[in-house]
Amino acid sequence: MTQTSTSKQPTSRFNWASWQILVGGALVALLVAVLMMQGLMQAPLADVTALVTTLMVTSLISLALGYFLFRFAWKRSPSFYLTLVLTYAWAGILTLFNVWIMSMRMFASPHDLLLSGVLLAFAAIVATSFGVFVAANLNRGLSELADSAQQIADGNLEARVAIKGRDEVARAGSAFNEMADQLQQAEKQRAELEKLRRDLIAWTSHDLRTPLTSIRAMIEALHDGVVTDADTTQRYYRTMRSDIIALNSLLDDLFELAQLDAGGLVLELSPHSLSDLISDSLEGFQALAAQKNISLTGEIGEHLDPVNLNAAKIGRVLANLMSNAIRYTPENGQVHVHALRTAEGAVVTVQDSGPGFAPDDLPRVFEQFYRGELARSRATGGAGLGLAIARGIVEAHNGRIWAENAPEGGAVVGFVL
Repeated sequence: MTQTSTSKQPTSRFNWASWQILVGGALVALLVAVLMMQGLMQAPLADVTALVTTLMVTSLISLALGYFLFRFAWKRSPSFYLTLVLTYAWAGILTLFNVWIMSMRMFASPHDLLLSGVLLAFAAIVATSFGVFVAANLNRGLSELADSAQQIADGNLEARVAIKGRDEVARAGSAFNEMADQLQQAEKQRAELEKLRRDLIAWTSHDLRTPLTSIRAMIEALHDGVVTDADTTQRYYRTMRSDIIALNSLLDDLFELAQLDAGGLVLELSPHSLSDLISDSLEGFQALAAQKNISLTGEIGEHLDPVNLNAAKIGRVLANLMSNAIRYTPENGQVHVHALRTAEGAVVTVQDSGPGFAPDDLPRVFEQFYRGELARSRATGGAGLGLAIARGIVEAHNGRIWAENAPEGGAVVGFVL
């Protein structure tokens, strides 16, 4: 499992190029400094010019050096936490450097210059400590995400990330958990499908080997002259013919299932009488139903025909549904076929008085390779492929097929074209 989905990615507020962020920040800082000097200090133009010149030089040197340090040193750091700590430390150094230069240009006294240096160092350390605190919390979420991703890579699909907050790290964690859920579901479906494929090979081998073994034993008995009685010989021939027909039916099912699985089933649809197809199927299964004293009946509503369909394939669907119904209906039971025209289309249901579907099997009866009620299925015959083939044919008609248990007991399988 595997389902493909697309989701909208949130647009970053800071999706500029890195150099644009640095240059933009420097220009904004210069503009704010000029406005404050003129608005708050009423500084003369010469002082403002000197300030702008000095700040431009120091900021460009500081930012350029920081940019190259980040691109060619910190970016290669093995730890996101270390990168953030170094970044905050560098920000503190830049603050000290720029303000120290400006203090010197302002010809502050040595005492004032030293005092401003002490205060700036204190402020830089406090700011850096706060930055380290923020970096530690950010890094904790990223570390959990990395650890969980490694667990997924090692095969532990149960790993999940604890979501805290609403920032990009939290969104990444949510996306990671969703991805892990999908991977776990896909792995579960893959394991189930692999098991069902193995089971199908085992069941099909059993269904092929049993009649072949019987046919071989009877042919050898006839060839060696062990059986000479005419009645016994004819009984052997009838049994072999029945087994060969069953084998041929199984091979047809496997071939058609392979076509459906490969998407190679192309149908030519044309208007047909669905009523006639149902009547023909009822007539064809009357003898089989009579062997078990099963009452096989049908009811066709008005205005059912014509229906746009492929007659041979829908005939196959009807045969599969009626065959299943008779197979699982006990002696003296009933099988009823009902067809009518509704707003959705032509609806056909086949209802029996058997034990119905097991609750665990009901959601999966149409799945390829799925065969519920294993012991009962082998006892009653069949490879368990009929409903999967019926679903493929109905869906190739752009129709819908379903299965349910009737309130009064028994199974109901229906389809609409």
